[in-house]
Amino acid sequence: MTRRVLSLSTLYPNAHTPRFGTFVARSLEALAARGDWQVTLINPVGIPPIVFGKYRPLAEAAVSGMENGVEVHRPTFSLIPKIGARSNPSRVAKAVLSVARGLHERQPFDIVDAQFFWPDGPAAAQVAQALGLPLSIKARGSDITFWGEKDFARHAMVKAARQAGGLLSVSKALARDMIDIGMPAEKITLHYTGLDRDRFRPLDHVGLRARLGERLGIALPAAEKLLVTVGALIERKGQDIVIGALAAIPDARLLLVGTGEDEAHLRRLAGDLGVGERVHLLGSVDHDLLPVILTAADAMVLPSANEGLANAWVEALACGTPLVITDAGGAKELVTSRDAGLIVERNPDAVAKGIRDLLAAPPTPEQASATVAQFSWQGNADALASHYEPIVQTSARTGA
Repeated sequence: MTRRVLSLSTLYPNAHTPRFGTFVARSLEALAARGDWQVTLINPVGIPPIVFGKYRPLAEAAVSGMENGVEVHRPTFSLIPKIGARSNPSRVAKAVLSVARGLHERQPFDIVDAQFFWPDGPAAAQVAQALGLPLSIKARGSDITFWGEKDFARHAMVKAARQAGGLLSVSKALARDMIDIGMPAEKITLHYTGLDRDRFRPLDHVGLRARLGERLGIALPAAEKLLVTVGALIERKGQDIVIGALAAIPDARLLLVGTGEDEAHLRRLAGDLGVGERVHLLGSVDHDLLPVILTAADAMVLPSANEGLANAWVEALACGTPLVITDAGGAKELVTSRDAGLIVERNPDAVAKGIRDLLAAPPTPEQASATVAQFSWQGNADALASHYEPIVQTSARTGA
């Protein structure tokens, strides 16, 4: 029997932001590839009443179609930047329902799924209730650790969690955070991220760094150590801490992969600390280039304030590159031996010491890569299907 899932995700790749939420896309594409689940994804796109700046190309990218086996719909909803968070779930639900009702009438769905807890979870709860369908919601990190600290968001998320037939968490640590804010422990299932093992693997190191330097237009001397940090340029990711640590490691160079509001601050900081020539902000890079960067690096450094279980951690290790990270989210679930790297305190001195210690006695690429041998998108999809099925069956038995 083929089941049908209606998934809701405010984070999903589009023509304007092709790297936006790729991990959601890979998971749903893998589920669709199984053949026993038809996947429809509604990716509501927030556009302000007056379209300006970055929102113009985003509005143009709000198009629908089949994408890698997933039926994708992109309705827009009225977004009030910075101050509209409280009302976002209802705005998202209204936009999604206008599409979902028609799709459900033509070919009924079996379950509604939210890929994030905020604002997706409360919005999906409204949609599931309107369509008379069971609900699943996934927690990924800051949707719990950040929004869970705000009373209005926590109340709405806990209410949605209690309505749901099942919940997913990307790490054990995040599951504990979910329970702490009042979500039912008995509904939570661990669902680790996946991994494209054909793309993220140790590459041939011979001449790799020189070729990467040519492609980036950056001198990458073989005598220098190469560090990389992958993540949005925002305070909680801790790129400023890595730059501070770099000042104490004169024979190293840092590549920052990602975009975000902290870019100007990070450039100024690097200049102020005298490491501007050794810090390279690469912005968003092509997905095929990221494995080259990760493989060429000696360490991936990401001192996050909070995480679920970062895809960047897993991808770096798969490329044979060990980590220097903080005890955030599922860090201890991934770094279980020195082959995966080191967990350090969240300050420049501790990060610098961790980098020096790791570089003094690094694991081999094969040892680092072996620590994430269990991760794959196929396994992720199989676990997702196993999670959905009993929720659907229970709903069918109870008529709920």
